[in-house]
Amino acid sequence: MKISFRAIGKTHDPQLRMSIDDFTGRIRHYFPIEWTLIPAPKITSQAELMKVEAELILQTLKPGDYLIALDEHGKQTDSPQLASLIEKQSFQSTRNLVFVIGGAFGFHQTILDKADFVWSLSKLTFPHQLVRLILAEQVYRACTIIRNEKYHHS
Repeated sequence: MKISFRAIGKTHDPQLRMSIDDFTGRIRHYFPIEWTLIPAPKITSQAELMKVEAELILQTLKPGDYLIALDEHGKQTDSPQLASLIEKQSFQSTRNLVFVIGGAFGFHQTILDKADFVWSLSKLTFPHQLVRLILAEQVYRACTIIRNEKYHHS
């Protein structure tokens, strides 16, 4: 199984990039992984922006991808539950587990409808670039939980 992280927005803040790259590299010990940044369209209407972002995200998906949309209104999980979800997908022969981070206004309903799982990191609001770091760290933590390694202390 391959893990794909996709995000609407610009390149990583240099102060966060090193940490994101570190956790991404750690995940590579468990699964092939890739990051795809989708540039935010230059549209002023919020509704139109969300629609175009959704179209851009949908263009990156392939049949059989398992889509996890990070959304503030999604289901909150703890780290062991995330590990269980990832492990379950690897056992079900999912070819590509796709985590997607939306733009500044969140997702158009078409993405939420298409998602296999809508996940909320927290009820708190985070900058999108920080969400990238939290996502990478949590997926790495989930990998260590699956392998029963010492990184996660329950």
